[in-house]
Formats: sequence, C-alpha cells, structure tokens
Amino acid sequence: MKILITGATGMVGHNILEHDKVQSHDVLAPKRQKLNLFDYGMVEHYLQHNRPDLIIHCAGKVGGIQANMQEPFRFLLENLDMGRNVVVAAKRVGIKKLLNLGSSCMYPRNAPNPLQEEMVLKGELEPTNEGYAIAKVAVTKLCEYLSREDATYQYKTLIPCNLYGRWDKFEPAHSHMIPAVIRKIHEATVQEQSEVKIWGDGEARREFLYAGDLADMVMLGIDRFDDLPGLMNVGLSTDYSINEYYEAIARVIGFSGKFTHDLSKPVGMKQKLVDVSRQTTFKWKPNNTLEEGIKKSYEFYLSQVILS
Repeated sequence: MKILITGATGMVGHNILEHDKVQSHDVLAPKRQKLNLFDYGMVEHYLQHNRPDLIIHCAGKVGGIQANMQEPFRFLLENLDMGRNVVVAAKRVGIKKLLNLGSSCMYPRNAPNPLQEEMVLKGELEPTNEGYAIAKVAVTKLCEYLSREDATYQYKTLIPCNLYGRWDKFEPAHSHMIPAVIRKIHEATVQEQSEVKIWGDGEARREFLYAGDLADMVMLGIDRFDDLPGLMNVGLSTDYSINEYYEAIARVIGFSGKFTHDLSKPVGMKQKLVDVSRQTTFKWKPNNTLEEGIKKSYEFYLSQVILS
C-alpha cells in the first residue's frame, strides 16, 4: 500500500519508519515544509496529489505534565487543528482508510482502572492535561462519526498508554516522565550526586509502552485493518509506581544514590492503566520488558543526545 505517516519526525513516526515491515509498503513521510498540517489547503492538495491508500495520523504537539499545565491553549488548538485538517481533507479527497492515534489522557480522571474504551467522555478529564485530552477526544469522535455515517470509510483509532523509547524528547521542559528521569539520573550519576528528587510521593501508578512495540502493533493493524476494532487500547496490561520506574532506571544506568520526594509537586492521575481485552482478542502483545525498553532508550540517549 501507499501509506502516509503524519508526524514522521516524532517519536512514534520514527519508530514506525524503523520497523522491519514498513519496507514492504510505499511510505510517504513528508516534513513540515512539504506538508504543513496547520494549513488545510496544503493538506487537501497533498492528499489529492499523492493519493495514499491509508493515513497513519501520529503527528501531535506533545509534552510532559509541566508543558501541558503551562500551555493548555496551545496543546488543545494545535492538536485539534492538525487532526481536523487530516480527517476532513482525507474524507473530501476520498481516502477510505485512516488510523488515528489517540492517548490514554482521553479517559476521565476518576474512571475505574483498567480503563475500557467505552469510558471515553464518561467523566471529568484530568486538569493537568485537559487541553491535549480534549483535542484527542474530538479527533477520535470525528473518525467515529464519519465511519458511522458512511461505512465505506474506515477511520479507526488506537489509544496507546504512555509511551517512551528511541527518538523521545529528553529536554526537561518538554519530556514525559521516563525520558526526563533517564536524563535526571544520568546527570546525577555523572556528577556523582548522592540523591535524586521524585515529584510527589512516587505512589502514583503509570503504564508505559516502549514506542517500538507500538510501531509493531501499528504495522499489524495495517496488515489486518479490516479486523481492527474502531477503537482499541494498546498497552502492557500491567503498571508500575513512579518509585518503581525510578528504581528500574537507576538499575539500568548504575545510579547508587538515594531518592527523596518533593511533595509540593503535582502528580496527575493516581493511576492510568488501560484495559487490553480488545488487544488480546486481536492477538497482539508487546515484545519488550520494562528494563529492556529502558536500556534501549538509554542507549539512544547516550548516542543521539549526549554524543551528538
């Protein structure tokens, strides 16, 4: 198939492009100069000219809890604009298949875990990432409504849990938890610091999937697109506390100091574990353990960030 990947320079896009099976397809991975997703006219013209058989929409304005709290307007506007432009232009051009990537941030803050796909829009969102979540919900609903109104259009959404891995962002102002902690503990080790601070009490639980595993699920979803549910979580089926993530990263890096807790910092939702029943029925599971994924991420950090 001819496949368009939006956001090909981001973490998810990069991991899809690195997947072994991607070579069997004709892949379009334009940079922003060629395809500015904020410009609807450019998006429609690009799709009309190139006519991909399927679009994987993984472009997005992403960041950790700090960035989401500081710029909710930008996170809502940019993610909504990009998603709307891609979905609407694809429909008008007549592209029948689209795979949209959502986020577990779409789930209500007080929803019972594990989070089932039916829980979207069933409660108040987590305030620390509300803008981003609203945009993701809106684009997911555009896909759902379009497919419901015209069954010849198969516009489907995967909802991955939190992600980390190769091509992640490691800058503190923009990074998610795992890359931020990798950088923090690496620097503490190099500087021979005796302790590292953890935001909050470290008891909040999170589910992090290695981005290479998500790419594997995406490629399987392309191969079996007709069997793929319209909305499906992608996750590990298990979660860990923030303290456990710090400990696992410390083992990989070789940090031997202690951890202290800054209870004045925000921690977000207490738990965010997705239900993987549909994923299990689809017959897919992740390949990497937590420490394997952290090791690959740390090796990438050393080679691409420290040595570049």
